[in-house]
Amino acid sequence: MSIRALSRPLLSSVLAAVLAVGITGAAATADPPAADPANPAGPAGAPAGALLGAPVDGAPGIGDPYWPLDGNGGIDVRRYQIANRYDLATKRLAGRTTIELTATQDLASFSLDFLLRVSAVSVDGRKALFTRTDGGHELRITPDQPLAAGTEHTVVVVYADKPARYAYAGERNWLASKREVVTMNEPHMAPWWFPANDHPLDKALVDVRIRVPNGREVVSNGKLRGRDVGRSTTEWHWRADEPMAPYLAFFAAGDFTIAKGRRGGLPWLVAVSQQLSQDEQRASMRLMKRTPAVVAGLEKDLGPYPFSVVGGITTGLDPGFALENQTRPTYPAVGAGYTTLVVHELAHQWFGDDIAVEGWSDIWLNEGFASFMEWRWTETHGGRSGDAILRSYYDSIAAGSDVWTVPVGDPGAARIFDQAVYGRGAMTLQALRNRVGDEAFWRVVRAWTREQRGGNGSTEEFEELAARVSGHDLSAFFDAWLRTPAKPARTADNGLG
Repeated sequence: MSIRALSRPLLSSVLAAVLAVGITGAAATADPPAADPANPAGPAGAPAGALLGAPVDGAPGIGDPYWPLDGNGGIDVRRYQIANRYDLATKRLAGRTTIELTATQDLASFSLDFLLRVSAVSVDGRKALFTRTDGGHELRITPDQPLAAGTEHTVVVVYADKPARYAYAGERNWLASKREVVTMNEPHMAPWWFPANDHPLDKALVDVRIRVPNGREVVSNGKLRGRDVGRSTTEWHWRADEPMAPYLAFFAAGDFTIAKGRRGGLPWLVAVSQQLSQDEQRASMRLMKRTPAVVAGLEKDLGPYPFSVVGGITTGLDPGFALENQTRPTYPAVGAGYTTLVVHELAHQWFGDDIAVEGWSDIWLNEGFASFMEWRWTETHGGRSGDAILRSYYDSIAAGSDVWTVPVGDPGAARIFDQAVYGRGAMTLQALRNRVGDEAFWRVVRAWTREQRGGNGSTEEFEELAARVSGHDLSAFFDAWLRTPAKPARTADNGLG
């Protein structure tokens, strides 16, 4: 996410303003046999699609210890085609999602993460059996024939329900009134509106069609591909060009004012809810229109923006946080003065969206970088330097503060969006900058965005890259900042000399 908790997204901005004035778990199922270079679609020595032995039931989780049911074993999703109808007045959602996936094991059955009531499932056009497991979060699908490792399949799930009825992992994430809805949350959101392999390790293309009553707008990821206007409803069709983690897919429906344009060849589109007061709408639109300029500023440090379109949306609802939905972050109404909040969410387009976490324990790589880029923005726009902010932060937090007890390199599921993940994460990066020097630090950052582009990253990978690119032994440094539940000593080795 981006700054969460109180307003998860606002938290780091508030802290910065005050001070400035993953490990992927082992798969729960056996690895597939090694691929044959001459026959990449199937295991070595077997024809493509051949079953080597007794097919298994794919694991109900991908192997992340924070949320063991997130994601699923035995499948790799390539594309989601979501076609939903949403009734704002009744808050009922109905539709079908078509999922293109590859079996990564010989499968008798497999699961998808989904909470809503399902009426039908098919695999490759043939009716499939389905059932609910693990408290209703897992949709277990049994095709009429086993799926061989390496084969591609099309799964269609048909459903209708009221998403607000459901909770998972202690979260009730459906955010809606009778005039507006927005599907924004982290680490979970997809299972409330489409069946998914819900973990950042499985990015996929997302195509979204949402039908709503005529006169209402729908905003989603990527580019608007078209509208189909019927007698009483309109279907809005959005599609992103690049794969994304499922929680980053979203849609908002209601009454929105939309503005768009192009800067430096990059198309942008922003939207503001008309449920806000006139003053709030004007202030929010001014803030949203800063999006292309902020992207241009971030590119100076981070390299090319990773996606083909950018934007933002301000909701009239009260989420209490902002979220880095891929290509189009969602914000609460905070006024025109929160440019650093926009910086935070747009920095996530590099750190969190383009480079997703490998496991949820790696969350500091998202939130620490996004918070640090707020400090960098302040530094380059007439404010205090990142080093001054670091030292103010360090000096103002007593050694006995809870901030220092959280090992941000692995904070645990209950503290994944703790203040420390944002603040101590940003401090780690500025301290690294002090330790290795400005030039080497930005070489590290650019190497990270270049080498990990489009994939996933772990804390261990970042530590290795930082040492390799900078030429410094940083083991003790990262131990002090990321793993030790105590305030780092004020030493040159810790970037505080």
